[in-house]
Amino acid sequence: MVEPGETFKSGFACFVGRPNAGKSTLTNALVGSKVVITSSKPQTTRTVVRGIVHRDDAQLVLVDTPGLHKPRTLLGERLNDLVKTTWAEVDVVAVCFPANEKPGPGDRFIVNELAKVRKSVKFAIATKTDLVAPDELAAHLLAIAELGRETGTEWAEIVPVSAKSGDQVQLLADLLVGRLPEGPQLYPDGDLSDAPEETIVAELIREASLEGVRDELPHSIAVVVEEMGLKEDRPADKPLLYIHANLYVERDSQKGIIIGHKGARLKEVGMAARTQIEAILGTPVYLDLRVKIAKDWQRDPRQLRKLGF
Repeated sequence: MVEPGETFKSGFACFVGRPNAGKSTLTNALVGSKVVITSSKPQTTRTVVRGIVHRDDAQLVLVDTPGLHKPRTLLGERLNDLVKTTWAEVDVVAVCFPANEKPGPGDRFIVNELAKVRKSVKFAIATKTDLVAPDELAAHLLAIAELGRETGTEWAEIVPVSAKSGDQVQLLADLLVGRLPEGPQLYPDGDLSDAPEETIVAELIREASLEGVRDELPHSIAVVVEEMGLKEDRPADKPLLYIHANLYVERDSQKGIIIGHKGARLKEVGMAARTQIEAILGTPVYLDLRVKIAKDWQRDPRQLRKLGF
């Protein structure tokens, strides 16, 4: 509870960075539960999912954006627009720089774009610190500070964290909350995200379908939940949630990869996704997955609309 004389704070922070910079893993670590998909494949976040951190003194709402990148498709352009709109609307923008990679042209591109956003407070976060030795981390932090100087970006904080080991995650939360304005609680206690359940389910299915596939596939997969609801003919103490979802790919050959030999791969995807969905929603799930082709959907405005972009 907030003590007499203390004020409650609430506001929004946004993690940005190159694809696969550890943004989603960090969001999940701060929230204390899985609210965004994580994958070893870069550029897998597509929707701006808000994770909600509840504290006695504050409510911090984390906005997870797609990785900003040089777009090659209409989908890529739309994702970039989404990132820049979000930056202008949050209290703190935190740029993630993975400690195991030197800041490069992609990072400079992002920080230069961020320099155009005037009102948001800017943090730099060195992520994945568990992957490097102390001297490497020190050099990395100096490189981040130097990039700030070269681009005219004033870092309010430079914070090294490891979402995997939990190192300094709490400190980061404290520093972010310190920059929030006074304000009321924005979401009810217990809410971890404001993404609709269908969105979270679609993302979990897409995460499962990305595991172990070849590099050309990730951005060609879109998932749409067509139907979701409790089965009506079940006893109250044995509920079953029925979910019918379509996985869309761009070509016939990709459909074969997803389905696998005699359907074995699709079965694995279904089992992995079902386990995750049941853990988050707390209800047994019957998952019905179909794979369909939406030819070159990433470049087709009509198909992008249909698939929710």
